[in-house]
Amino acid sequence: MKNQQIEKMRNGKGFIAALDQSGGSTPKALAGYGIQEDAYSNEDEMFDLVHEMRSRIISSPTFTGEKIIGVILFEQTMDRKVENMFTADYLWDEKEIISFLKVDKGMEELSEGVQLMKPITTLEELLKRASERNIFGTKMRSVIKQANLSGIEKIVAQQFQYGKQILDAGLMPILEPEVDIHSADKSESEKLLKEEILKHLNALADDQKVMLKLSIPTENAFYSELVNHPKVLRLVALSGGYSRDEAVELLAQNPGVIASFSRALLEDLTAQQSDDAFKSVLKNSIEKIYQASIT
Repeated sequence: MKNQQIEKMRNGKGFIAALDQSGGSTPKALAGYGIQEDAYSNEDEMFDLVHEMRSRIISSPTFTGEKIIGVILFEQTMDRKVENMFTADYLWDEKEIISFLKVDKGMEELSEGVQLMKPITTLEELLKRASERNIFGTKMRSVIKQANLSGIEKIVAQQFQYGKQILDAGLMPILEPEVDIHSADKSESEKLLKEEILKHLNALADDQKVMLKLSIPTENAFYSELVNHPKVLRLVALSGGYSRDEAVELLAQNPGVIASFSRALLEDLTAQQSDDAFKSVLKNSIEKIYQASIT
């Protein structure tokens, strides 16, 4: 299965759906879905509702491996079931979609223009569980707010340090040093980031590859050198706060980069929609993101 999934991730047409909203971002995701905070009274009820949302999306007949290569899952989603199957098994066996697991535990306060990840103290145990649940890879996010070389060096070093531990556990890491799209010096941050990423990629062992998840660059095709790098299995882009229409328009100008959208994918989906309406909106969203990802 692993070789088949690697081949699909390397050459498959489509995109990665990010359904990994965690404790802090779940209320906002539910609100966007039409479920307000007065609909649940505690965290357990909140996570039950968000799993219902994810299950409705994943089990939709329009959500298939034909246009979706992978899905990023939240830790609880990995341990829950869709149609009586563990989520990753359902995705691969029924949909031919690869599963990734969000492993970061949130971010530190802003320092030197960046937000590093908080220490992932349970990573070894989490990777073991992920392997048992047939998860293909992982994802972890940190954020660059300013073009501060020292901060960017630290953020990239941390991503690759954890990435190597994930590789050693037999999983594929998606490294996500996001550049804030509202940053006043976004373009300069991207130049520093690319330089640092290339340093670390070139230092990887011959048998090591990673995936990268980056903000859509200010300059079209700016990350082509990373897209074509022999140590990069795939480069994916986050929507980063852009609307779906904005995100797909920008993505289409970056050949070889595919989407890994969350908010842009879920846009216009609501709990109150009929199954037919829900399917129609999701199908339209998938098609737009797919077309931008194969341009």
